[in-house]
Amino acid sequence: MPPIRILVVDDSIVIRKVLSEALAIDPGIEVAGSAADGNIALAKLPLLKPDVVTLDVEMPGKSGLETLAEIRKQYPKLPVIMFSTLTERGAAVTLDALSLGASDYVTKPSNTGSVELTRARIQGELIPKIKALCKKVPSADLTSETPSKVEQKIVAVPRTGGAARIELLAIGTSTGGPNALARLLPDLTADFPVPIVIVQHMPPVFTRLFAERMDKQTKIRIHEGVEGALLKPGDAWIAPGDFHMKVTGEGLKVKLALNQEVPENSCRPAVDVLFRSVAQVYGKHALAVVLTGMGSDGVRGAMDVRSAGGQVLVQDEASSVVWGMPGQVAAAGLADAILPLENLAVEIERRVKTSRQATQWHTGSSSTQGGVRVNR
Repeated sequence: MPPIRILVVDDSIVIRKVLSEALAIDPGIEVAGSAADGNIALAKLPLLKPDVVTLDVEMPGKSGLETLAEIRKQYPKLPVIMFSTLTERGAAVTLDALSLGASDYVTKPSNTGSVELTRARIQGELIPKIKALCKKVPSADLTSETPSKVEQKIVAVPRTGGAARIELLAIGTSTGGPNALARLLPDLTADFPVPIVIVQHMPPVFTRLFAERMDKQTKIRIHEGVEGALLKPGDAWIAPGDFHMKVTGEGLKVKLALNQEVPENSCRPAVDVLFRSVAQVYGKHALAVVLTGMGSDGVRGAMDVRSAGGQVLVQDEASSVVWGMPGQVAAAGLADAILPLENLAVEIERRVKTSRQATQWHTGSSSTQGGVRVNR
């Protein structure tokens, strides 16, 4: 199988050198060329025919955003990974790039203390994303089987009895998630009757800016997660970068809890951490949704939700940027339904509102906290 060809675009000769050396260590990747600015990159694209472009966010002359816009006009399906700084401006421009069609992003390592450590961090984050977006080289983060084989394994775990009243929506996503959420969340109605908790794999600063942007585009209220925040219907909370987010029952209320415990699936925040807490607190009254993303984060959490009697929906392969997270949940037989992104909001609304109209509370051994039956 031929190697994945990369075009590295950055105005810094040092960054171009470090990136090229970091990528060259993988035999499945070939740095086809580099460019010091957007105009040179656009001129090289038809000559080099790369499989992926890494693009600096901030460059003199034609900016990263302007270059990205031109790439999308000429090569709408060419994967583009933005290379941004972990700053407020870098985060804002990166979110702009994602909305313009960038496939993903990597933040530039800072204060590593050595070129070797910088190179290692780039390899650890960038190479898996390149492979996931290209799907040319098997990756440990993705199922190595062909789509046809995966589809043959997708058999949902049988559900006994009717669906319970849904009291919480939990969403997990990674690569491609910002655009998926930007399409899904605005379609939810203003009277959405339950709280929403979300894990989007993003670093600090990025999650706050993303929550602020989404809040302006949706009918529901969207915030970055805060320790002790009380969950209320129609409020959505996005886990802050570098913090795990959980739901926890306190008295008659359910609140958010944040921590910086060890990463799970190399992620913090991790979908598994959130879903596990959702299963513990909400039990069969939870609806979990897994959107586009590389890796396997969310599989164990989805299993916890299903084991507790909750429901699980996943985004389908055709509408996912990377069908890693949702694909593995589906292949494990944990999905109640596999749906295109454009149909998810309608299905979520239908399941939530129908369950609340058709079901009544039952007496039992579990206690009620703020309308939520908390498992003991």
